[in-house]
Amino acid sequence: MSISDLDRTLMDQALALARQALWLTSPNPRVGCVIARPDGTVLGTGHTQAAGQAHAEIMALRDAQSRGHDVRGATAYVTLEPCSHQGRTGPCCDALMHASLARVVVAMEDPNPLVRGQGLQRLRAAGLQVDVGLCEATARELNAGFIKRMTTGLPFVRMKIAASLDGQTALLNGVSQWITSEPARRDGHAWRAQACAVLTGIGTVLEDDPQLDVRLVDTPRQPTLVVVDSRLETPPRAALFRPQRPVWIYHASGAPTAEKALIAAGAQLSAQPNPHGKVDLQALMEDLGRREVNEVHVEAGHKLNASLLQAGLVDEVLVYLAPLLIGQGRGMTALGPLESLSDALPLAWEDITPLGPDLRLRACLR
Repeated sequence: MSISDLDRTLMDQALALARQALWLTSPNPRVGCVIARPDGTVLGTGHTQAAGQAHAEIMALRDAQSRGHDVRGATAYVTLEPCSHQGRTGPCCDALMHASLARVVVAMEDPNPLVRGQGLQRLRAAGLQVDVGLCEATARELNAGFIKRMTTGLPFVRMKIAASLDGQTALLNGVSQWITSEPARRDGHAWRAQACAVLTGIGTVLEDDPQLDVRLVDTPRQPTLVVVDSRLETPPRAALFRPQRPVWIYHASGAPTAEKALIAAGAQLSAQPNPHGKVDLQALMEDLGRREVNEVHVEAGHKLNASLLQAGLVDEVLVYLAPLLIGQGRGMTALGPLESLSDALPLAWEDITPLGPDLRLRACLR
C-alpha cells in the first residue's frame, strides 16, 4: 500500500464527515466519503444518512454530480469498506464501479458478515486500485458499537457517572443536582445522543423520576430508553414516558395489572429472568444486540452499575469528576468489599479532558 501525505489529509476529511453522522445513522455505521482527483481537488463529499437512506459513497457521488464534476479516474476515500450487499439500500461498491473511479482508499474492512471483504474484492475485480488500513484506529473508534455487535452480537456499553473528587455521586439523602457543571452536563447529553439506547434501573426511576432524554444538544433522534425493572415497579405516569421515543422495560416478574398499565403507557415489555428473580443482564444485552442496538449509554445507580461491571458487560467508563469533597455519600458502584487489590477491576485510561471546572475521564475495561 502506497500512501501519501495527501491521502492522509483526504482521509482525515472523510473521518470528519463520519463524525457528523454520530447522532444520525443508528443502527448503521458512521461513514464519511471524499471523492478527489489525484491532485487533491475535492469533487464531492458526503456521510451516511439515517437508516434506509443514502450511504456516504452515494452522498459524495451526488454531491459531485450537483457541482458538475466528472469523477471518472478519481479516488474515493471511505472510512469503511463500501457495502457489497442489498440491504435497505443498494451496494455502494457497484455505485463506485459504475462511476468509473480509478482508486478507493478504505480505512477499515467492514466487520458485517454480509460484507467482510467482499466489497473490496469486487472493486479489485473491476480493476480499481484498492488500499486498506489508512487511519484504521480512528475509524474503528468511531464505530466501536457497530464493530462489537457485528463480531459478538452484543452492543458496546459505556457507563456514565458524575461524581465528586472523592467518588460520591450523591449525598446520603439522595441529593445530586448538580454535582457537575453545565459544560459537563452538556457533554454528557452529547454522549447520550450518540448512543442507540440509554439504560437505567428502577431505583433511579423511583428516586429521581428522570426523563433521560437528550435536551442540552440538538439531535435528529432520541435514543431508546431501556429500564431494568425486575418486578415491574415503573409508574405508568413516570417522566420517562414523556419524550417521544421507544421505552423498553426488561423484567423478571410482575403483576398482570402492572403489565397492562405499562403497555398502555407505551412501554414494550420483555421478560428476561435469571434464577434469582432478577433480570438476566447477559440475556438483556443479547436481546439488545438482536434489536440492532450498537451502543448502550448507562446512567444508573451504584447497584446496577456494579451488577453490569461484575457481569463483564461494560466496555468503557465515562466519569465526570467535580472539584468537590462530599465525604459520606453514595458511591459510584456497589462493588466489593474486596479481600485483595488483585480482585479490583482493572482499567486503562483513554482520555482525560477538562470541561469547565470538571474533568472528564474515559477508561476502558481491560
